[in-house]
Amino acid sequence: MNPEPPEERDGTPVGRRVFLGTLGLGALGVLAAPTLQRALEGVAGKDPTGLTGLLPNGGGFRYYSVAASVPDKNATDYRLTVGGLVDRPRAYTLAELRALPQTRLVKDVQCVTGWRVPGTPFEGVRLADLLDAAGVRRGAKAIRFTCFDGTYSESLTLDQARRPDVLVALRMQNKDIGHDHGGPVRLYVAPMYFYKSAKWLSGIAVTDRVEPGYWENLGYDVDAWVGRSNGRTDEPTS
Repeated sequence: MNPEPPEERDGTPVGRRVFLGTLGLGALGVLAAPTLQRALEGVAGKDPTGLTGLLPNGGGFRYYSVAASVPDKNATDYRLTVGGLVDRPRAYTLAELRALPQTRLVKDVQCVTGWRVPGTPFEGVRLADLLDAAGVRRGAKAIRFTCFDGTYSESLTLDQARRPDVLVALRMQNKDIGHDHGGPVRLYVAPMYFYKSAKWLSGIAVTDRVEPGYWENLGYDVDAWVGRSNGRTDEPTS
């Protein structure tokens, strides 16, 4: 399958060949000298397609969004709602999430487009803990995640969501998650391709069925296990 559907930005269509060529440059940028990395950053500033935003830079990640713009949220106005088929729906502030028991995971991050960032620390609240606090009702089978970019969504089965390596993440690479990396709160699904780790997380809804997310509706696998989905054979990350 195509690692990315054709994309349009600023009226410029981008197909599979251009995308794969851009990824090839990204691989060279990771392996070669910092000079090439600086060149890639220069291209990113002029790239009308936005595809260079998918490439890892020297720090490991680059900004990428499927929405035209994403509002900034902070400790004053951020809320994470937990609802759907639960007994105790709730909206958490950032301070309330930070006050809950935190779990730290250090795993490789694998993108379905091929790049990998080794040994990436994430810290946050286990999703299972939030589900237990909400009281999941009988008949619940899945979780739907929504984001405050107004566009992105994701999903997990209830069993997947209860894994100990699935976090509502508040910190990444040993610092609070900034806006460009999906902060202040994002999902982190360690054993799956990184598109499952939704950025700018704002809603967790318990549902009676799996609802395909943004990329699944465009052809990606719903059960996105690293190395066992999307036609890829990468080494597992968790």
